[in-house]
Amino acid sequence: MRKNKDKTLGAGPSGLRGKRPPRAALLLLIIAAVLALAGCSDNPGSVFSTDSSATSTSDVARVPWDYRVVEGTVGDLIGSDMTILPNNEMLPNDGNYATGDKIYTLQYMDAEITTDADQKNQVRLSSWSTIKSYKDLKSATDDLKNLKVSVTTDVDLIGVYKTKYKDKTRNFAVVELPSGNRIKQPIDDKRYTAMEKKKTVQVVLEEVHDFADYDLAYAKFRGWAN
Repeated sequence: MRKNKDKTLGAGPSGLRGKRPPRAALLLLIIAAVLALAGCSDNPGSVFSTDSSATSTSDVARVPWDYRVVEGTVGDLIGSDMTILPNNEMLPNDGNYATGDKIYTLQYMDAEITTDADQKNQVRLSSWSTIKSYKDLKSATDDLKNLKVSVTTDVDLIGVYKTKYKDKTRNFAVVELPSGNRIKQPIDDKRYTAMEKKKTVQVVLEEVHDFADYDLAYAKFRGWAN
């Protein structure tokens, strides 16, 4: 009788034993694995992908951006509403106006701000929307002063740097606003020297508050405090 020359494999503590798979089968398994990995590397969504064009996610926020007071004329009265000329916008007739009355309206603009991984912002502004009417200019401007507030405060100074082009040097400062957005502002040599070693600087900000939710505000840079 012919003896079986195949060696058996131990299977650890369980004591299981089995036959060694043929070399041809092992070769086929290796080829299949290589082909599978190659297929993954061609897939842009794969963890093996080295596609440098893949972009990181960006943060998008909608914030109050600006207000203005505009003079207008009451047009047609439609039920409890009225149209405002010259743009024929519709508003509730809360002031019991008559056609032809001169009034003032408060208009509002918001913005969609997209911030990428490098803290660079892209701003997309909405169109102006009329939100409230007034019988006189003083009442309108009083509301406007409460919605657009000028404040002086300290902000973080990210740093200052110089650029040079054709023997001309320009200085810039990068600061971080309370909203978390970073902005770059040109500065002169004197301010560059004064800021060079500072961690914070005083700036003037304009806080634009949301008309419907006053606690929601966005701060815009309006200059250096000193």
